Amino acid sequence: MITVIVPHTLMKLRRDWAWPLAVAGMIVWASSRMMATPEFTHWIPSFDKLAHFSVYGLLGTLTFRALGRGRWTPWLAIAAVSLFGASDEWHQSFVPERASEVKDWVADTLGAALAVSLYAGWGRYRRLLETSVVRSATTMNPVQPAQ
Repeated sequence: MITVIVPHTLMKLRRDWAWPLAVAGMIVWASSRMMATPEFTHWIPSFDKLAHFSVYGLLGTLTFRALGRGRWTPWLAIAAVSLFGASDEWHQSFVPERASEVKDWVADTLGAALAVSLYAGWGRYRRLLETSVVRSATTMNPVQPAQ
């Protein structure tokens, strides 16, 4: 039997980049398909820009977290996500019945910039995002000792 030892740094690298790569993959998958706008979005003005802003904000935050702390890390995360957004818009120009729009790229970049700025500069927001949604049953419903 062969045992493979994976260095801790490689495992951390995989853990740190798993979510940003998953979100980026979902974006590429979604932009490769001919998609009809869902009915419920017709009453929301510029729903498509809001979706771009939100998804790329998430990608920006995840990328910033994966890059780690550093003086230039926020700028690097924003630039990387902005370039990814530009490449996604270019990619969409080759997909039948899809269009490439500069406004979408602007929404992508602004979403990433706002999310990264909030995450980097506002500790309360960062702690909120870092708080686990799933808590142990003992912290949510502590058992009282019998009297």
